[in-house]
Amino acid sequence: MSLLKHLAAYRFSRYFKLLFALWDLILLNSAILFSFLLRYGSLDRMDLKEVQTISLLTNLFWIFILFYKDAYRIIRIERIETILTRMMRHILIHTSLIAVFVGLLKYSTVSRLRLLYFYLVFFVFLFISRVVFMKFMKYIRAQGYNFKNVIIIGANDKGENIRKFLSRDLTYGYRILGFFDDKVDPFAPISGQLLGGLDAIHEYVVNNNVDEMFIALHNDNLKTIHELTALCERYMIRIKFIPDFQQYTRARKVQISFYGNTPVLMLRKEPLEGMPNLLLKKAFDLVFSFAVIVLIFPWLFPIIILMIKMDSPGPVFFRQRRSGRDNEDFWCVKFRTMQVNKLSDSMQATLGDSRVTKMGAFMRRTNIDELPQFFNVLWGTMSVIGPRPHMLKHTEQYSELINNYLVRHYAKPGISGWAQVNGFRGETKELIEMKDRVDYDIWYIENWSLLLDIKIIYLTVYNIFKGEEKAY
Repeated sequence: MSLLKHLAAYRFSRYFKLLFALWDLILLNSAILFSFLLRYGSLDRMDLKEVQTISLLTNLFWIFILFYKDAYRIIRIERIETILTRMMRHILIHTSLIAVFVGLLKYSTVSRLRLLYFYLVFFVFLFISRVVFMKFMKYIRAQGYNFKNVIIIGANDKGENIRKFLSRDLTYGYRILGFFDDKVDPFAPISGQLLGGLDAIHEYVVNNNVDEMFIALHNDNLKTIHELTALCERYMIRIKFIPDFQQYTRARKVQISFYGNTPVLMLRKEPLEGMPNLLLKKAFDLVFSFAVIVLIFPWLFPIIILMIKMDSPGPVFFRQRRSGRDNEDFWCVKFRTMQVNKLSDSMQATLGDSRVTKMGAFMRRTNIDELPQFFNVLWGTMSVIGPRPHMLKHTEQYSELINNYLVRHYAKPGISGWAQVNGFRGETKELIEMKDRVDYDIWYIENWSLLLDIKIIYLTVYNIFKGEEKAY
């Protein structure tokens, strides 16, 4: 541990870009070598002029993407899923650039299969290296090293909230030294130590090692804020301001965009409002749903159709108008799991529901009844992952009872969703159950990433084999 303690005394963050770029180039060129071995079993073709040209472009493009797209932005509180999503986006950009150049230059000796091997190997190398790095950083911080010392100016609810957040996980690497304020907000119990009043800040930062200062003062203290800014600049302390958003909204997450030089506050971040993310999700939906339809439907559908027809009279498929994106209704398709009845558009299935057939009960437990919705995905009315679509009557009913209910319709509905894999599926007996489901759906909209979609798919399959309490 003495070595860790010694290394932690240095500030390596200034060298991160250079060190990571060099490491990535090592991984990239190692992936090139491996791709030749996988494709040809030797390195004989590497000396071809066209191959060397593409290899050089591969290195140059990756360096350009790394520095231009700020790939090595190191944020202590950033989730590893966000880092990996950014990495995948950069690989897709790189792949597109290389594909364009190979096509334009008409390099016939450059094997497309070898390039595929290269990107697969490179992705694995990058994935492992990013995960190992993040795990290592979390480990050394959990051991008490590589910490930043923080003071919070403002003993109020904003200051306490940032203290709780930075302190809840040691691996974030923050050590909260305490609060400074002339008076403590009586309506916001402060858990940290009160180090003194505002006039004691100068002496404290001179005599103690302070890395960052969070200012949670009200806007009425502009003079004090300006003085603290000058103080931090003088002693090389990073200063961070906590805006008083609560005067506008109680939302847990907000997003700031700049219209020119003017900051504009929005209630929530919506990753799928960005065109690159929207196209990425659309491409994933099309590829995944097409693969399911081609690989699974030809042999599974005839079996299910036969069993449905043998089990009960009526159509094989059940079509229902449901609420989609922007609250526009669409025809949702699924296998019929009930006897034909007049209550299907108004009444949810309940435990022991007599309308559910024997085959229907099996399909509901295994989610097989939802498989036809992959056609909805191809038609563009649904996504593989998203908030589950509700029948029109329930949308009308719950939108009156839950204020933010319709926010879940900012995204396309999905075959499975974040709420469902967390246990909020099926019948909602009480209003609080629907509120919780809506909260999970909104969290998904605010935190979408391709990795999150893949995680939900995995959890959906896992829950099928594990069994779910509300799968009826």
